[in-house]
Amino acid sequence: MQEFSPMNRGFTSYRSPRTIALVGKYHSQEIAESLRRLAEYLYERGASVFIERETAENIGKKVDLSRWVTCGFNDIGAHADLAIVLGGDGTMLNAARRLARYCVPLVGVNQGRLGFMTDIARDDMLTCMDDLLDGRFAPENRMLLAAEVTRDGKEIASNMALNDVVVDKGAIGRMIEFELFIDGEFIYNLRSDGLIVSTPTGSTAYSLSAGGPILNPTLTGIALVPLCPHALTNRPIIVNDNTDIELRIATADDPRVHFDGQVTLDLLPGDCVRLRRSEHTICFLHPPGYSYFAMLRQKLQWSERPKGP
Repeated sequence: MQEFSPMNRGFTSYRSPRTIALVGKYHSQEIAESLRRLAEYLYERGASVFIERETAENIGKKVDLSRWVTCGFNDIGAHADLAIVLGGDGTMLNAARRLARYCVPLVGVNQGRLGFMTDIARDDMLTCMDDLLDGRFAPENRMLLAAEVTRDGKEIASNMALNDVVVDKGAIGRMIEFELFIDGEFIYNLRSDGLIVSTPTGSTAYSLSAGGPILNPTLTGIALVPLCPHALTNRPIIVNDNTDIELRIATADDPRVHFDGQVTLDLLPGDCVRLRRSEHTICFLHPPGYSYFAMLRQKLQWSERPKGP
C-alpha cells in the first residue's frame, strides 16, 4: 500500500492522511456547525486541520474556528494530504478547479440538495471519517477540460472546468451562431441558444437537462450538446478525450462563455473558445460501498413507483 503524502500522489490506495483541509459552502449555519464538529473529530484522531480562508472568514462569525490554521487554496495545495468539502456540487466544483493543479484528493460531504459528487450524507459524516482515516476509501480520477479564449489571435482568458464549458447567447433573446471545428476540421455552423461541452462528470448536470447522454465518469470522452438548435438534426456528439475543439463566434448580440456555471466571461463576434482535455485530473475518494449507478438510482429516482391510489 502506498503512503499518502503530498510527495506521492500518483497512488491507487492510501493510508493515514496526516493533514486535512476543510472547505465549506459559505453563509450557512448548518455548514458552520458541521465543519466545527468535523474539525474537532479529526483533531482528536491526530490529524492536523486546515480551514480554507474564505470558509473561515464567512462561517467563523457563527462558530469559533480560532483553534485551527486558516489558509488559502495555494497553501492547501502545498501542504494538505486531502481536502474534505462540505456543501453541494457547486462547492465541490469550485474546490476541484482550485486544487486540481496540486493533485489534492477530494472527499465530499453533502450539505446541498442533489449531491452527485458529494458522497457522504451529513448524518453519516463522522462515522465515515473512521474509514477515511484508516485508508478504506477508494480513489477515482476524473478528467477536466482546459479552455482558452482568444481575440484577434491573442489569449484573453483561460480556465479549467470539471463539469462543463458552455458558450451561449447571453441575456438577449436572439440565437448565437458559431462554427465548430474538431481537430482543425470544420464540422458545422450551429445556430442555437448555445453549446455545452461536457466531461463525463458533467454529463449528469446541465448537459443531461439539455438532452445529453449520461457518461460513466471513468470514461474519457467529451460530449458536445447543442442548446435548442435551430436545425433539429444537430444532435449531441461524443468525441475522444484527446480531441481539440474550437468554437468561433460568427454572429451574436451578447455571447458568453461559462466555466462550471461559476465563472463567466463576455465574448465578442470573432472570438474563439478552444477546448481540450486538461493535463490535470482530480481525484475523488469514495467511501466503502460506493456505487455510481446506485447514486444515479437515488438522485434520479430511477425505479420509483408512481405515487397515487
